[in-house]
Amino acid sequence: MILSVAVPTLAVALCASAAYAVAAWSASTSSRVESAALVLGWVLHAASAVADLLSGDAGARLGFAPVLSLTVWLVILVHVIESRLVPIPVVRRTLALAGIAAVLLAVVFPGEARLSTASPWAPMHWVLGVASYGLFGVAVLHASLLDAAERRMRMRRPGDNAVLGMPLLRLERLTFRFVEAGFIVLTLALLLGVVTATRWRWDHKTVFSLLGWLVFAALLAGRALHGWRGRHATRWLYAGAALLLLAYVGSRFVLEVVLGRPVI
Repeated sequence: MILSVAVPTLAVALCASAAYAVAAWSASTSSRVESAALVLGWVLHAASAVADLLSGDAGARLGFAPVLSLTVWLVILVHVIESRLVPIPVVRRTLALAGIAAVLLAVVFPGEARLSTASPWAPMHWVLGVASYGLFGVAVLHASLLDAAERRMRMRRPGDNAVLGMPLLRLERLTFRFVEAGFIVLTLALLLGVVTATRWRWDHKTVFSLLGWLVFAALLAGRALHGWRGRHATRWLYAGAALLLLAYVGSRFVLEVVLGRPVI
């Protein structure tokens, strides 16, 4: 647990959390200080994650918390890039709070060092899997903004453009661009997993990953063939993201925390 984390790594993680706390201080302003604090937190988050992943003597540390931490880091990366064009202070605060939780969770549950004896392509499978988590995480973030804007429109409340900073149709297209990219990366990760697996196992990770892939495939097919839009489409997105989250993070949480078993 936390005692297995090196002191320098812990110090960097605490500094990242402090920077994220400054970024989350206000949701209603676009202060340069808070925006800069988010970027600083992101940089320190990266340093903490890399140090923690490489701190195992037998190999990289793996577990539900490091993967969740990297996912949040990727989502913040996309937001930092997007915020150069479309500042959304409410999103900044939400992501900063998520960054604090992710960094501290990775400190408390750093996972266990895993000696890689599989195919040399196995690390690429892992990287693609984490990348798909990040892309779908960004898609979920945009979908939540889209749903919020549509609720405001139904209630005939003005100010949507002030909240979103972009037209709804553009936000919708952007949301599903991330879904498409995530689906491609997830497909590559699954194919690489099949190729590099020494022994095929129908475990929770495999089942939930395939179910998530099928849900995303159905979503993209429904959108292309039947024009699925709005809340109908975002519900499919949320369902697929939930299944994908259960595939690795959920199953590893049960193994590591509930059952106390090592990462496999």
